[in-house]
Amino acid sequence: MMHQYYSYSLLIATLILSCTLTTAWQQQQSPTNRRGALEGIAGLAFLPPAIVHAQPAELQNLGTQAPLPGAEDTPFVTLPNGVKTKDFSVGTGGETVSGNSRVSIQCSGRLLNLNGVVFYNTKNNNPDGFGAVPLTVTLGQNQALPGLEAGLVGMRKNGIRRIIVPAELAYSKYPDLEPQPMTELDRRALDSVIKNPRRDATILFDVRLERFK
Repeated sequence: MMHQYYSYSLLIATLILSCTLTTAWQQQQSPTNRRGALEGIAGLAFLPPAIVHAQPAELQNLGTQAPLPGAEDTPFVTLPNGVKTKDFSVGTGGETVSGNSRVSIQCSGRLLNLNGVVFYNTKNNNPDGFGAVPLTVTLGQNQALPGLEAGLVGMRKNGIRRIIVPAELAYSKYPDLEPQPMTELDRRALDSVIKNPRRDATILFDVRLERFK
């Protein structure tokens, strides 16, 4: 009987100690601290992937040349017309894109207002199964978006560049210029932004200059 009494006493003491430690831990986790942590996590969820990640996975599909040292920390260059550019690979050769060059590019386009949704990607243009067909345009001939053309100037073959085009140099004013969405779903995504005046129609392009024509 005495042995059973001591066993019960030990069990009760253990339970009391456990409850005490749990209460102390909960008191240390103040509502302010918990709320701050949750807000930090929630905030990341609403940042566009193209902004959160300086060099997204999509760039791996645009070329294999090693990126510029410290490219992730390199600031964007803002052109006089408001277009922003940032090089991840400078490319090769002495020829650079000018205002009347004819070039073929591999390119993806994102809608920043829709959390970075991709509405265009040349890797999806593979009609014969032999690889992505690049987009070919002649600059200065009213074929491509003015903002994209401005961002291409100065690129070298195999160079990889990110180009951010403000709405007034993109589809809001030039809805029929290249690049154009390849599917109806992508078209609806683009239209949902450029046809809604309350939305920011800024476009982000990731481009690799494949060749001069």
